[in-house]
Amino acid sequence: MKIVKVWKLGLISYDTGFKIQTSIARKHLDSMRKGITKNYDTLLLVEHKPVYTVGIRDDTSNEEILRLRSLGAEFRKTNRGGLITFHGPGQLVAYPIINLKHFRPSVKWYVNSLEETIIQMCEQLGIKAGRSPHTGVWVEDNKIAAIGIHASRYVTTHGICLNCDNDLSWFKHIKPCGIEDKGVTSLTKETGSLCSIDKMTPIFLHHFEKVFDCKSEELETDTQREILSSVYSNLLIA
Repeated sequence: MKIVKVWKLGLISYDTGFKIQTSIARKHLDSMRKGITKNYDTLLLVEHKPVYTVGIRDDTSNEEILRLRSLGAEFRKTNRGGLITFHGPGQLVAYPIINLKHFRPSVKWYVNSLEETIIQMCEQLGIKAGRSPHTGVWVEDNKIAAIGIHASRYVTTHGICLNCDNDLSWFKHIKPCGIEDKGVTSLTKETGSLCSIDKMTPIFLHHFEKVFDCKSEELETDTQREILSSVYSNLLIA
């Protein structure tokens, strides 16, 4: 049975989350280069402070960036796929930092599996969700989960964000994922019941394990400390 370590980081900045992803991905790539057989497959579960992020195809003007920042959110350019989206409190963001060769060496399969995890989760909650020609998971014409990933030598970073109980008004200031005439929704909005991160995380993990055919275990405290020490040392140097 494949093992994926889970690290629940809570509410953190986007920059800190990205540094942690990069640190774990580096462990994967270094071990591959050295021919060391060690499993670093990790699933980070976080919430972010308000931030608009864009992918590698970004052409956002400086004027637009200033407008978005004036709303009280950060703005970050990233190396993931996809266009602009928003992350904020009440949204579950999942970053699987995994080597796809331990699962299936296919980015298409990986994206499909992330979508399937959310679709099955929504079904359990009584929500009919599905795919569309656009990436992500949809409830009719409203996106409930967005996906943007990066893969290097089949090691993944970035991931999927699921609107649980977040403030959807932040999306009114952008065209989410660059798509016209589409909206956004959340689990709370669709069910009419409070779908907090704490309530939704175990459900997400259950379906992640099922779809990825793996078992999740909490990341060891010593490993957490080691990664955080490296991250904050680099932040101080920068």
